[in-house]
Amino acid sequence: MTNSPLSGEQTTITHGPYSATIAAVGAALRVLTHDGRDLVVPFEADEIRPVFRGAILLPWPNRVVDGTYTFDGVDYQLPLTEPARGHALHGFLAWARYTVIDRSDSSVTLTADVVANDGYPWPLTIEVTYALGDDGLTTTVAATNTGSSDAPYGTAPHPYLRAGEGHVDDWTLELPASQVVTVTEERLLPVAVEPVDGPGAGSPLGVFDFRAPRVIGETFIDHAFTGLTRDDSGVARVVLRAAGDSGVSMTWGTELPWVQVHTADRPEAALDRVGLAVEPMTCPPDAFSTGDDVVRLAPGATHRAAWTIAAL
Repeated sequence: MTNSPLSGEQTTITHGPYSATIAAVGAALRVLTHDGRDLVVPFEADEIRPVFRGAILLPWPNRVVDGTYTFDGVDYQLPLTEPARGHALHGFLAWARYTVIDRSDSSVTLTADVVANDGYPWPLTIEVTYALGDDGLTTTVAATNTGSSDAPYGTAPHPYLRAGEGHVDDWTLELPASQVVTVTEERLLPVAVEPVDGPGAGSPLGVFDFRAPRVIGETFIDHAFTGLTRDDSGVARVVLRAAGDSGVSMTWGTELPWVQVHTADRPEAALDRVGLAVEPMTCPPDAFSTGDDVVRLAPGATHRAAWTIAAL
């Protein structure tokens, strides 16, 4: 019997200059290239995926503070999977082994189940489809409630985008967000949704205003944003460019009104600021506690969310 790599079964899809490799653990986007240039920070197949790189997050993205929430009058306690801060982080399936149920040269669909448990007593069936086309890699997540009562739900991806050579400090970011969620320093507890231009000239929140493209430099970001400017079709677009004008974009629709951005500040030199996490989300941090933009998924209903990463 041949052991599979640590990140699970590997599926590589191609279309024109694009190539993507999907790892079965977490339905993770392990590699995405355009003409051989990395558009996301990759990891090795036989490596434990670092820092949620490329994983699909559900049935909630981001954090549930203290792992506690109330839904329809019932209190629940989730496992504290971020013990240093005491939160439930990024849902259940980031470390689940998905099964491939369909594939072609340019697309693959994987499935896994959220099993009902004490902290989340709603069974869900999840399908994740990756499809390459002329416009890049589109990921679609479909969640179906297979239980008998309404379920709270949210989702997001966790790619680290790469614009080209260098590190986050060297790249120019365009982020069409007018509001940012301020947080406490130690536990990253959400405090308030604030305008990125703050109460006036010289506001400290101005460091989060990337509506006009500018170099990230030494700016630290690990925040959720909203108030997204969209085109006539309802699409929001983040653009990251390196010197020489190479770059990468990420686009998504109105089903994702929030986006978490992180400059990947890490103590390990090999991980520190090597890519920019851009995580479009259906709901903000601690949404299960606050109820903000939580999807109420009825029995038998399916929720879909999609996003596209493309070379520039």
